[in-house]
Amino acid sequence: MLYAFICEDRADAGTLRMDTRPEHVEYLKSLGPVLKFGGPFLQDEKANGSLIVVEAENEAAARRIAENDPFSKAGLFAKVTIRQWNWVFGNPEAK
Repeated sequence: MLYAFICEDRADAGTLRMDTRPEHVEYLKSLGPVLKFGGPFLQDEKANGSLIVVEAENEAAARRIAENDPFSKAGLFAKVTIRQWNWVFGNPEAK
């Protein structure tokens, strides 16, 4: 099953996103094929949140992935919503 992480940065995060970004990128790379895609939300060309989609056995497993992200561990996000998601259009694995 696919799960989307919709993450909103804290308004007072300051440089926390950029300071933690190298560890965040390495963590996402370490997920291998579990990570389907991801990237930042932008406001005025500045990152202010993230959208990450992963494949996980269930919501609890997806939540563990989200909680182990260095961005989450550093307290960057004000809110993280995890939703099961069906990738219909543009899915390279669709049959």
